[in-house]
Amino acid sequence: MSAPVIALEGVHKHYAAGGQDVHALRGIDLEIERGEFVAVMGPSGSGKTTLLEILGCLSRPSAGRYALDGAPLDGLGEEALARLRGRTIGFVFQAFNLLPRLTLAENVELPLVYQRVRRAERRERALDALSRVGLAHRAAHRPARVSGGERQRAAIARALVVRPTLLLGDEPTGNLDSETGGEVLDLLSGIHAEGGTVVVVTHDASIAARAARRVRIRDGRIEDDGRGTSG
Repeated sequence: MSAPVIALEGVHKHYAAGGQDVHALRGIDLEIERGEFVAVMGPSGSGKTTLLEILGCLSRPSAGRYALDGAPLDGLGEEALARLRGRTIGFVFQAFNLLPRLTLAENVELPLVYQRVRRAERRERALDALSRVGLAHRAAHRPARVSGGERQRAAIARALVVRPTLLLGDEPTGNLDSETGGEVLDLLSGIHAEGGTVVVVTHDASIAARAARRVRIRDGRIEDDGRGTSG
C-alpha cells in the first residue's frame, strides 16, 4: 500500500500568547489517505486552525512527527519546506487573498512565478486552471470586477495550478452566500471525484455533509477521527 498523504503522530503545538503558554494541540494522531475528502470540525479555540497550519507546512509541531506523502518533514530547513509546500499543497482561504492590481490570470500564475516556471507555461497552466473552474472568460478581469463567488473560484484555480498532492481549505465558503457557497462546494466535490485529496476546516454543515469523512477536534485533541474511533 502507498503511504498516506498525511500522517501525524503524537503532534503537539504550544506557543506563547499574552504571557501565557497556550497548548493548542495535544497529541494528535491522524492519517488521511490519497483521494479522501475530509472536513475538520470543532468549536472555536479547539485547535482546527493550528492543525491546518501544520498540515500546510505553515507551522511546525512543537513535538511529534509529520510525514507528507510519505516524506518525513522533521529535518527540513525553512527553504526546503517552502519548496515542498509550493510543489505539493494548494491553499484556499476564506478571504480569497487575491492581489487587487493583478488580473485573475496573473493571480493564478503567482505560485508558478515563485517556482520559476517559464512565462509561456505559466500562462498556459493558469488559463487551464481558470477554465477548470469555469472562469476562462474572466481571465483578464481584476478581482474587484468579479463577484465573491468568482473570486473564490479564482482562488481555487490558483491552488490547482501547482497540481497539488493536497488541497487545503480554511472556511472556503465563509464569505459567500448559500447559493454561491454551493457552487464552490460543487468544485471541491469535483476535485475529490477526480481523485484529489481535499481537507477543509469548517463550521459549515453543508461542507461536512459533502465530505466523506468528518474529523472532530476539541481542546486540542481528536475526539472522533471519522473512522469510528476516538482519541
